[in-house]
Amino acid sequence: MPSKSAIQRARKDKREGKSPSTQAGEFVREEIEHVREGKHGARSTKQAIAIGLSEARRAGVDVPAKGKAAKKSSAKKSAAKKSAAKKSSTKKSATKKSATKKSACKKAATKKTASKKAARKSSETKATRSRAATKALKKEGSAAASKRALSRQGHQAAAKRSAADRSAAAKKAARTKGAKGRSAAAKKAARTRARHSGD
Repeated sequence: MPSKSAIQRARKDKREGKSPSTQAGEFVREEIEHVREGKHGARSTKQAIAIGLSEARRAGVDVPAKGKAAKKSSAKKSAAKKSAAKKSSTKKSATKKSATKKSACKKAATKKTASKKAARKSSETKATRSRAATKALKKEGSAAASKRALSRQGHQAAAKRSAADRSAAAKKAARTKGAKGRSAAAKKAARTRARHSGD
């Protein structure tokens, strides 16, 4: 579960008009800190980021899925729509037939017991899967959260994006950063240039 501070920072970002990916960045940063602190490890930097993004989605951040995950979610949505349409059509036909009250009560009772059993089983499965995932992560190392690994991941991700896309993201960041943020960023850039000028 994400910490309260991460959720608060994400909500603050949302109020300031920052993008969902920026809001999710708070959860990713927290996950990287967990790996560095030794709470658990990660097989790769991508895995650590993916864990942070899933935590953000659970917290209600509207992070869009990409690649295979996006295809799966769209397939699930279409399947849910089809099943909902089928249920509505069956309900309409059932109302026309007007079943007796006794049979309706029996059906409702059996449905309740079946749903309770299903809910209990799913919660048990979630708990087991969660424990197994945590156990597996604890076996992994913390090298995935090193500065070098994060830098490499950032460069690889940026290289896949077009120049126009990177430019648009930078412009939006400058707009949402605010006057103080822009001033701080400019000072930091100046310090970095001064440091590298002597090389």
